[in-house]
Amino acid sequence: MAAIHRRSDKWQVRIRRKGFPVEVKTFSIRADAEQWARSVETEMDRGGFVSRSEAEANTLQDIIERYIDEVCPTQRGGADDIVRLRATCRTKLAKLSIAALTPKAIAAYRDERLKKLKPATVTRELAYLSAIINHARREWDINVTNPVTLVRKPPATQGRDSVLATDEETRLLAAMVATGRRSIWLLPAAILSLETAMRRGELLELRWTNVDLEAQTAYLPITKNGASRTVPLSRRAISILADLPRSIDGLVIPVKGNTLHAAFRKACKRANIGDFHWHDLRHTAITRLSKKLPNLIELAAVSGHRNLGMLKRYYHPSATELAKKLG
Repeated sequence: MAAIHRRSDKWQVRIRRKGFPVEVKTFSIRADAEQWARSVETEMDRGGFVSRSEAEANTLQDIIERYIDEVCPTQRGGADDIVRLRATCRTKLAKLSIAALTPKAIAAYRDERLKKLKPATVTRELAYLSAIINHARREWDINVTNPVTLVRKPPATQGRDSVLATDEETRLLAAMVATGRRSIWLLPAAILSLETAMRRGELLELRWTNVDLEAQTAYLPITKNGASRTVPLSRRAISILADLPRSIDGLVIPVKGNTLHAAFRKACKRANIGDFHWHDLRHTAITRLSKKLPNLIELAAVSGHRNLGMLKRYYHPSATELAKKLG
């Protein structure tokens, strides 16, 4: 039987049943306490009771902060993720208990974010939120149905195909020259990205111990798809690397991802180039490399794509040049 006791102006219910954890909950009205006790005991009798105490006791913010402390430090790119997750903690959604996370609440959050962000960005946010909830269910005994899986995702948009034109590159690189408070690492990082087609994260994790200037290669032990890759270096890339100062931490580009992102955004503004992202440097690099490496297998070996379908998103040959090849 459930034990119901008066606690100040509240009614506390305590249910002890063999084979189940002790369930405790407090109500303002005794009738509500009795109704809850009957429903829980009935579920226990049927063998279908699932405790929701942890889901009710923890807010989404609590779960995200625990994820930041325990999981993010073990992930590649965890530092960038922490910044995004802390921003999520400041939203209204994060103040709800996990038990109160309904599809309706998630849908409202989605719609609010779509007013500020592009659909692809909101889709990634929802996917990350879903992953955190699933982790809490598996690892932290948070018994709740994942509401994100029941919400319609924003419509997929066509992949970006921004490629840097020659005059734009000239302006952009000029805007990156280190003067005053500008970082000395931005310009070499951008040139290396254009020459190697490395992802930003790969470039920022590159260590001098994995660079062989004589053999003209850079070894990436871990990449986005989990496989290692050896990247060939052009003479221009070798020249840039040879002139770089050596950081005591062994990193080739010793800056944080968010710092590089902010400096790049300011450089694009100075160069009067709109809607251009760091990842578009990789688009540009692969498009240029495709002219030197028409064999897609070789091109994929440099870019790190494991299937040609993904490579096609980054490969942007000129229709005019293709027409000339056709004769």
